[in-house]
Amino acid sequence: MNESSFDKDNPILRAALMRGLVSRRSAMMGAAGVSAAAFLAACGSAGKSPSSGGASGTAAPAKTAAAAQDMSDTEKIVNWSNWTEYIDTSEDGKSRPTLDAFYKKTGIKVTYNEDYLDNDEFYAKVRPLLEGGKDTGRDVWCSTDWMVARLIRQGYLQKLDLANIPNAANLEDSLKNVEFDPGRLYSLPWQSGFAGIGYNLKATGGKKIESITQLLTDPALKGKVTLLTEMRDTVGLVMMEQGKKIDSFTDADFQAAIDMIQQAKDSGQILRFTGNEYTEGLAKGDIAACVAWTGDVVQLQFDDPNIQYALPEKGFTLWSDNFVIPALANHKKNAEKLIDYYYDPAVMAQVAAWVNYIAPVKGTKEELVKIDPDLGKNPLIVPTPEVLSRAQVFRGLTPEEETKYNKLFSGLTTA
Repeated sequence: MNESSFDKDNPILRAALMRGLVSRRSAMMGAAGVSAAAFLAACGSAGKSPSSGGASGTAAPAKTAAAAQDMSDTEKIVNWSNWTEYIDTSEDGKSRPTLDAFYKKTGIKVTYNEDYLDNDEFYAKVRPLLEGGKDTGRDVWCSTDWMVARLIRQGYLQKLDLANIPNAANLEDSLKNVEFDPGRLYSLPWQSGFAGIGYNLKATGGKKIESITQLLTDPALKGKVTLLTEMRDTVGLVMMEQGKKIDSFTDADFQAAIDMIQQAKDSGQILRFTGNEYTEGLAKGDIAACVAWTGDVVQLQFDDPNIQYALPEKGFTLWSDNFVIPALANHKKNAEKLIDYYYDPAVMAQVAAWVNYIAPVKGTKEELVKIDPDLGKNPLIVPTPEVLSRAQVFRGLTPEEETKYNKLFSGLTTA
């Protein structure tokens, strides 16, 4: 068996990134791994974080974001937009324990919206408001590294007031000075994770799907394959399949990956490009296999053991999603208090115990062990050297490159 397969016989990856109940999760924990800090060092300290927006990948000077009169002292609310299934949830699914505890501690009520399905899709919703100098109705949201770079460059993010976030001192050292936000003036990480391949054994006829070549060319999958609308994940996986390093690729490398995807699309292999919504089709079998974020697939696996996951041998992408506060947010200080709350390792551990992504907060591993000793052995919360050796980060892009590459990719996703 290929060790990159995520299935119940795999001692290395079987417990990866589960978004379910601790009681359901604890029986599936796998082998011991290296520290999360080592993984985060691979994400951040090498200066290879996704799109920075400056020349040669260095951060461009940011425009000053507009600030509204902060209503935090008189309005004890904060509006938070986030990706789906990305926070701890009660067993009955009706509440979010850490948000309830935050309210009891601070008196601040969080309106939590799971309306962030895709970076570009979300950006398209908020950009007209930001451009027009209007409040987005959100005080904080979580954007992927490269989108943070864009928002900083365009003057759409406010600087964080660390006086309101003393727990920011708990940020892993390797993430304190990332390429896209030097010194972490505008952002603090929420979670990190991987993108790989999800598949449904019923829809594949029992066949494991373990490589991008197989995903894009296997006739048995024709018309039942989806790829992500996230350019860096989709194109990055294809470039790695073609033997390229996504931290140092060329225009020719990018074009070769686009050509491979175009060929698969023209042949009828690809059904469509998606954000998080691929999960429903994968569960039903309408999608046989797809490029997917790990935690989404494992959530489905609890209800159906036919849902499987693979991290391709030739490499897979890694990323972080980050707290940011937009221009004209009405409750900036309340948002900063929320960020500070989640940077308490005991609180972050409660989230990590449910979503099982890689936490950016020092001390989380020790708190996780208190919740469930096996959590510290989960190799994709605490990744093994073998897993880390295949994970890659998409290199920083200049604004010109970002425009050029997005145009090439959108020609595939919208045509």
